Amino acid sequence: MLVSGWKSVSMVDVHGKVTFTLWLCGCNLKCPFCHNWKIAEKIECRELNRDKFFEDLKESRFLIDYLHITGGEPLLQWNELESLLEDVKKLGVNVSLNTNATLVKPLEKAINRDLIDHIATDLKVPPSSLYGLSKEISEKLWNIFLKSLSLISDHQIPLELRIPVGKGFPMYIVLRYIEDALKHLERHEDFYIILTPLVGPPLVSPRDKSWCLAHCFPQNELDVIGEYLKNMGINPKRKDKTLLE
Repeated sequence: MLVSGWKSVSMVDVHGKVTFTLWLCGCNLKCPFCHNWKIAEKIECRELNRDKFFEDLKESRFLIDYLHITGGEPLLQWNELESLLEDVKKLGVNVSLNTNATLVKPLEKAINRDLIDHIATDLKVPPSSLYGLSKEISEKLWNIFLKSLSLISDHQIPLELRIPVGKGFPMYIVLRYIEDALKHLERHEDFYIILTPLVGPPLVSPRDKSWCLAHCFPQNELDVIGEYLKNMGINPKRKDKTLLE
């Protein structure tokens, strides 16, 4: 398993929870705003030292709510991840998976094997701009993302749905995608939404700095999306609000 490292105790990776966070390398998306793009591109990654990992996890397990698996896209390494999670569950540690939800088959396997207790995913819209891929491929992946939301809803897996908010995109298009996604969660009884403003330099070093000049640090978009969600009966949480003040 190729990883970039782990943090034994984190209070920022899952809303309101304490996690032991492990970063896996590689990703199938090319999101221009990604500040973990070096992990996604497998730069400065290494093989997981399982003995040291489990030693640290055992020391931290009484302090944490979840082992949080993130990346990159962890499900790209599903075969290795499956084996790791089987051993993690033997310790009685709950698992949170941060996934872009465009790899529905390994996600389904993880859920069916009871290896996942919580999921975090980004609702990146419009996908043709935020996925960093061609419009055709982005739309195909978006439809897979919707299937993943239905799968998560069918199994009632607790879900943290994050909406990265940029500027300069037609809001009627953004809201249409959000509405489409929420239809797949109509039966879900345990999910919450976090609005996350896209930020760029000097706060982070994104994959595409010129893209961030045009689309990072939104101003009115957070309020528009927040009001839209409230009108739908959803009270979203806002992350890093102070960055915009």
